[in-house]
Amino acid sequence: MTTDPAAVLRALHVPGKPLILPNAWDAASAVAVQEAGFPAVATGSAAVAQVLGYEDHEVTPAAEMLAAVARVVRVVDVPVTADMERGYGLEPAELVERLLATGAVGCNLEDSDPRSGELIEAGRQADFLAEVRAAAGQALVINARVDAYIRGEPGEAVHRARRYLEAGADCVYPIGLAAEAGIEALVAEVGGPVNILFRPGAPTLERLAELGVARVSYGHGLHEAAHAYAVRMIQAVSEGRDPYQIR
Repeated sequence: MTTDPAAVLRALHVPGKPLILPNAWDAASAVAVQEAGFPAVATGSAAVAQVLGYEDHEVTPAAEMLAAVARVVRVVDVPVTADMERGYGLEPAELVERLLATGAVGCNLEDSDPRSGELIEAGRQADFLAEVRAAAGQALVINARVDAYIRGEPGEAVHRARRYLEAGADCVYPIGLAAEAGIEALVAEVGGPVNILFRPGAPTLERLAELGVARVSYGHGLHEAAHAYAVRMIQAVSEGRDPYQIR
Protein backbone atom coordinates (compact mmCIF):
# COMPACT_ATOMS: atom_id res chain seq x y z
CA MET A 1 0.00 0.00 0.00
CA THR A 2 1.47 3.34 -1.07
CA THR A 3 2.17 6.05 1.48
CA ASP A 4 2.92 8.72 -1.11
CA PRO A 5 0.23 11.36 -0.42
CA ALA A 6 -0.13 12.39 -4.06
CA ALA A 7 -0.62 8.77 -5.10
CA VAL A 8 -3.11 8.31 -2.26
CA LEU A 9 -5.07 11.38 -3.37
CA ARG A 10 -5.00 10.31 -7.02
CA ALA A 11 -6.27 6.83 -6.15
CA LEU A 12 -9.27 8.33 -4.34
CA HIS A 13 -10.69 9.59 -7.65
CA VAL A 14 -12.89 6.62 -8.53
CA PRO A 15 -15.78 7.05 -10.98
CA GLY A 16 -18.90 5.78 -9.27
CA LYS A 17 -17.33 6.03 -5.81
CA PRO A 18 -16.49 9.73 -5.64
CA LEU A 19 -14.05 11.46 -3.35
CA ILE A 20 -16.14 13.86 -1.25
CA LEU A 21 -14.43 17.15 -0.37
CA PRO A 22 -16.25 19.58 1.96
CA ASN A 23 -13.87 22.45 1.26
CA ALA A 24 -12.01 23.99 4.20
CA TRP A 25 -11.12 27.67 4.59
CA ASP A 26 -8.63 27.67 7.46
CA ALA A 27 -6.74 25.34 9.78
CA ALA A 28 -9.68 24.85 12.15
CA SER A 29 -12.12 23.87 9.40
CA ALA A 30 -9.49 21.55 7.90
CA VAL A 31 -9.19 19.74 11.23
CA ALA A 32 -12.98 19.43 11.33
CA VAL A 33 -12.96 17.84 7.87
CA GLN A 34 -10.32 15.32 8.90
CA GLU A 35 -12.04 14.55 12.20
CA ALA A 36 -15.29 13.87 10.34
CA GLY A 37 -13.47 11.04 8.58
CA PHE A 38 -12.80 12.46 5.14
CA PRO A 39 -9.65 11.02 3.51
CA ALA A 40 -8.44 14.33 2.05
CA VAL A 41 -8.82 18.08 2.57
CA ALA A 42 -9.42 20.66 -0.15
CA THR A 43 -9.22 24.42 0.22
CA GLY A 44 -11.55 26.81 -1.61
CA SER A 45 -10.05 30.03 -2.96
CA ALA A 46 -13.11 32.23 -2.47
CA ALA A 47 -13.53 31.19 1.16
CA VAL A 48 -9.82 31.46 1.98
CA ALA A 49 -9.66 34.88 0.31
CA GLN A 50 -12.54 36.16 2.44
CA VAL A 51 -10.93 34.84 5.63
CA LEU A 52 -7.71 36.62 4.67
CA GLY A 53 -9.55 39.87 3.97
CA TYR A 54 -9.51 39.85 0.16
CA GLU A 55 -11.95 39.47 -2.68
CA ASP A 56 -11.86 36.33 -4.80
CA HIS A 57 -10.38 36.24 -8.32
CA GLU A 58 -6.67 36.31 -7.45
CA VAL A 59 -6.80 39.52 -5.42
CA THR A 60 -5.06 37.64 -2.59
CA PRO A 61 -1.26 37.90 -2.86
CA ALA A 62 0.23 34.54 -3.83
CA ALA A 63 2.39 34.44 -0.69
CA GLU A 64 -0.64 34.84 1.57
CA MET A 65 -2.65 32.16 -0.22
CA LEU A 66 0.27 29.75 -0.09
CA ALA A 67 0.82 30.50 3.61
CA ALA A 68 -2.85 29.69 4.26
CA VAL A 69 -2.45 26.39 2.43
CA ALA A 70 0.66 25.60 4.47
CA ARG A 71 -1.28 26.16 7.70
CA VAL A 72 -3.92 23.70 6.57
CA VAL A 73 -1.29 21.10 5.67
CA ARG A 74 0.39 21.53 9.05
CA VAL A 75 -2.66 20.56 11.08
CA VAL A 76 -3.89 17.49 9.19
CA ASP A 77 -2.48 14.07 8.36
CA VAL A 78 -4.40 13.50 5.13
CA PRO A 79 -3.51 14.74 1.62
CA VAL A 80 -4.32 18.38 0.92
CA THR A 81 -5.32 19.82 -2.42
CA ALA A 82 -5.40 23.60 -2.85
CA ASP A 83 -7.55 25.83 -5.03
CA MET A 84 -4.97 27.97 -6.79
CA GLU A 85 -7.33 29.80 -9.18
CA ARG A 86 -5.09 30.20 -12.26
CA GLY A 87 -1.80 30.29 -10.43
CA TYR A 88 -1.77 33.85 -9.05
CA GLY A 89 0.41 35.05 -11.91
CA LEU A 90 3.20 32.58 -11.20
CA GLU A 91 4.96 30.74 -13.98
CA PRO A 92 4.22 26.98 -13.94
CA ALA A 93 7.60 25.92 -12.52
CA GLU A 94 7.48 28.51 -9.73
CA LEU A 95 3.85 27.69 -8.97
CA VAL A 96 4.72 24.00 -8.60
CA GLU A 97 7.81 24.67 -6.51
CA ARG A 98 6.03 27.00 -4.10
CA LEU A 99 2.90 24.86 -3.83
CA LEU A 100 4.87 21.69 -3.13
CA ALA A 101 6.82 23.61 -0.49
CA THR A 102 3.56 24.04 1.45
CA GLY A 103 3.13 20.27 1.59
CA ALA A 104 0.04 20.26 -0.63
CA VAL A 105 -0.17 17.42 -3.16
CA GLY A 106 -2.97 18.66 -5.38
CA CYS A 107 -4.37 21.81 -6.97
CA ASN A 108 -7.32 23.25 -8.84
CA LEU A 109 -6.42 25.37 -11.85
CA GLU A 110 -9.12 27.23 -13.77
CA ASP A 111 -9.34 28.10 -17.44
CA SER A 112 -10.68 31.64 -17.35
CA ASP A 113 -8.94 34.86 -16.48
CA PRO A 114 -9.83 35.58 -12.82
CA ARG A 115 -9.82 39.32 -13.45
CA SER A 116 -11.63 39.66 -16.79
CA GLY A 117 -13.77 36.54 -16.50
CA GLU A 118 -12.97 35.60 -20.09
CA LEU A 119 -12.25 32.01 -21.06
CA ILE A 120 -8.64 31.38 -21.94
CA GLU A 121 -8.12 29.75 -25.33
CA ALA A 122 -8.26 25.97 -24.83
CA GLY A 123 -4.88 25.26 -26.43
CA ARG A 124 -3.18 27.90 -24.33
CA GLN A 125 -4.70 26.46 -21.15
CA ALA A 126 -3.70 22.94 -22.19
CA ASP A 127 -0.13 24.14 -22.67
CA PHE A 128 -0.20 25.76 -19.21
CA LEU A 129 -1.42 22.53 -17.63
CA ALA A 130 1.20 20.52 -19.51
CA GLU A 131 3.92 22.80 -18.13
CA VAL A 132 2.56 22.36 -14.61
CA ARG A 133 2.56 18.59 -15.11
CA ALA A 134 6.10 18.62 -16.47
CA ALA A 135 7.34 20.63 -13.49
CA ALA A 136 5.47 18.53 -10.92
CA GLY A 137 5.86 15.05 -12.32
CA GLN A 138 3.42 12.92 -10.36
CA ALA A 139 3.86 14.95 -7.16
CA LEU A 140 0.68 16.99 -7.79
CA VAL A 141 -2.85 15.84 -8.54
CA ILE A 142 -4.14 18.38 -11.06
CA ASN A 143 -7.87 19.15 -11.09
CA ALA A 144 -8.47 21.20 -14.23
CA ARG A 145 -11.47 23.48 -13.88
CA VAL A 146 -13.59 23.91 -16.99
CA ASP A 147 -15.40 27.25 -16.85
CA ALA A 148 -17.45 26.83 -20.04
CA TYR A 149 -20.76 26.55 -18.18
CA ILE A 150 -20.32 29.62 -16.00
CA ARG A 151 -18.97 31.64 -18.93
CA GLY A 152 -21.93 30.89 -21.21
CA GLU A 153 -20.13 28.54 -23.60
CA PRO A 154 -21.33 25.05 -22.60
CA GLY A 155 -20.56 23.65 -26.03
CA GLU A 156 -16.86 24.06 -25.23
CA ALA A 157 -16.93 21.86 -22.15
CA VAL A 158 -16.21 18.40 -23.57
CA HIS A 159 -13.52 19.65 -25.95
CA ARG A 160 -11.76 21.52 -23.16
CA ALA A 161 -12.04 18.66 -20.69
CA ARG A 162 -10.49 16.23 -23.17
CA ARG A 163 -7.67 18.63 -24.01
CA TYR A 164 -6.85 19.13 -20.33
CA LEU A 165 -6.78 15.40 -19.59
CA GLU A 166 -4.50 14.89 -22.59
CA ALA A 167 -2.25 17.66 -21.23
CA GLY A 168 -1.79 15.77 -17.98
CA ALA A 169 -4.70 16.73 -15.72
CA ASP A 170 -5.88 13.97 -13.40
CA CYS A 171 -9.46 15.19 -13.17
CA VAL A 172 -11.65 17.81 -14.82
CA TYR A 173 -14.04 20.13 -13.00
CA PRO A 174 -16.92 21.49 -15.12
CA ILE A 175 -18.02 24.03 -12.54
CA GLY A 176 -21.63 25.10 -12.94
CA LEU A 177 -22.81 21.82 -14.44
CA ALA A 178 -25.63 20.49 -12.26
CA ALA A 179 -28.23 18.85 -14.52
CA GLU A 180 -28.25 15.06 -14.28
CA ALA A 181 -28.45 14.51 -18.03
CA GLY A 182 -25.60 16.92 -18.65
CA ILE A 183 -23.41 15.30 -16.00
CA GLU A 184 -24.10 11.81 -17.34
CA ALA A 185 -23.31 12.85 -20.92
CA LEU A 186 -20.12 14.69 -20.01
CA VAL A 187 -18.83 11.81 -17.87
CA ALA A 188 -19.41 9.43 -20.78
CA GLU A 189 -17.84 11.69 -23.40
CA VAL A 190 -14.81 12.92 -21.49
CA GLY A 191 -13.36 9.52 -20.63
CA GLY A 192 -11.66 10.61 -17.40
CA PRO A 193 -12.42 11.52 -13.78
CA VAL A 194 -14.98 14.30 -13.35
CA ASN A 195 -15.45 16.63 -10.36
CA ILE A 196 -18.91 18.13 -9.74
CA LEU A 197 -19.67 21.07 -7.45
CA PHE A 198 -22.34 20.21 -4.89
CA ARG A 199 -24.74 23.09 -4.38
CA PRO A 200 -28.46 23.54 -3.66
CA GLY A 201 -30.42 21.81 -6.40
CA ALA A 202 -27.59 19.48 -7.39
CA PRO A 203 -28.20 15.72 -7.55
CA THR A 204 -27.69 13.85 -4.29
CA LEU A 205 -24.32 12.32 -3.50
CA GLU A 206 -25.80 8.89 -4.16
CA ARG A 207 -27.07 10.00 -7.56
CA LEU A 208 -23.77 11.65 -8.48
CA ALA A 209 -22.07 8.34 -7.77
CA GLU A 210 -24.56 6.56 -10.03
CA LEU A 211 -23.78 9.08 -12.78
CA GLY A 212 -20.10 8.09 -12.65
CA VAL A 213 -18.71 11.18 -10.93
CA ALA A 214 -15.25 10.70 -9.38
CA ARG A 215 -15.06 13.73 -7.10
CA VAL A 216 -17.56 16.04 -5.41
CA SER A 217 -16.55 19.36 -3.86
CA TYR A 218 -18.46 22.08 -2.07
CA GLY A 219 -16.54 25.21 -3.12
CA HIS A 220 -17.18 28.15 -0.83
CA GLY A 221 -20.69 26.98 0.05
CA LEU A 222 -20.00 25.69 3.56
CA HIS A 223 -18.02 28.77 4.51
CA GLU A 224 -20.71 31.03 3.09
CA ALA A 225 -23.36 29.32 5.23
CA ALA A 226 -21.16 29.31 8.34
CA HIS A 227 -20.32 32.99 7.90
CA ALA A 228 -23.97 33.91 7.41
CA TYR A 229 -24.80 32.14 10.67
CA ALA A 230 -22.01 34.00 12.49
CA VAL A 231 -23.34 37.31 11.12
CA ARG A 232 -26.80 36.51 12.50
CA MET A 233 -25.30 35.70 15.91
CA ILE A 234 -23.33 38.94 15.99
CA GLN A 235 -26.41 40.91 14.96
CA ALA A 236 -28.33 39.27 17.81
CA VAL A 237 -25.68 40.44 20.29
CA SER A 238 -25.97 43.99 18.93
CA GLU A 239 -29.71 43.85 19.56
CA GLY A 240 -29.34 42.54 23.09
CA ARG A 241 -30.67 39.09 22.22
CA ASP A 242 -29.20 35.71 23.11
CA PRO A 243 -27.06 34.70 20.11
CA TYR A 244 -27.12 31.06 21.14
CA GLN A 245 -30.84 30.92 20.45
CA ILE A 246 -30.28 31.79 16.78
CA ARG A 247 -31.10 28.99 14.38
